[in-house]
Formats: sequence, structure tokens, C-alpha cells
Amino acid sequence: MSQIIVVETIKQLREKIASFRHNGKSVGLVPTMGALHNGHLSLAQASKKECGVTVATIFVNPTQFAPGEDLEKYPRTLEEDISGLESEGVDVVFVPDKKEIYPQGCTTTVTPPVVATALEGEFRPSHFGGVCTIVLKLLNMAIPDK
Repeated sequence: MSQIIVVETIKQLREKIASFRHNGKSVGLVPTMGALHNGHLSLAQASKKECGVTVATIFVNPTQFAPGEDLEKYPRTLEEDISGLESEGVDVVFVPDKKEIYPQGCTTTVTPPVVATALEGEFRPSHFGGVCTIVLKLLNMAIPDK
């Protein structure tokens, strides 16, 4: 098992992915907020089976928490998470800070369709917009094959 590569900037992430692609490898992406459980690890396992390289992300996304929600209480277990991803053979983990994802002046957001207003969306109306925004950002940063 090779050692997992930890990157913190979009530039580092893209450089690593470019080097893998240069060697003909496909890239799978497993976006997470950390505090990993077996469901997350099963996504990493599936990516490893289908792709030459697996990239995971760990970013506690503030835009999916409304004021007064549990952002500050969300568990942050970075060392354990990286260790778990490494044990599953994940190649790269992207652990950006908030400024990397949402630089000053950033105003881009995704507004999900009406389907996001039912169930949890009824009680957390801004949640799914935050989820859609971060997933789109991560997809555009990593440009994975799967």
C-alpha cells in the first residue's frame, strides 16, 4: 500500500490529477465532510474498483448550515479520516480550508429545484443549496471521470 498524498490547494489537487491522467489513469472522486463511516469507505472501495486513482475530499462545508445550526459541533476527525482513507487505498485526499473553496468575493451558488423543499428541505431550506454548490465546486476542481 502506498502512502496517501494530502493536498490543500486546488493547484496541488489539479497537478496531482494531471500527473495521474498523464499516466493513463482514470480518476474517481469521493467528496465528504469527514467524520467518515463505513458508507464513506464503501464509496472509496467502489472507486478503487472502477478507477485507476481515487481522490477523496474532506471539507466541512459551511454553506449547508444555516445560522444557529450545528456547524461548530460537526465532528472533525481529520487524522482518523485520513488513516481510514489510506487503509482503503485512496491515493489523494484534498483538505482545503474555507478560503480555498470560498475565496473573498465568491458569489457563485447553486439553487436546487423544488424537489429540495420537501422532507429535510422543509426544515432546512438553505441546506440543499449549500450541498449542491459544494458538490459542483468539487467536481469542477477535480474533474473526475467517476
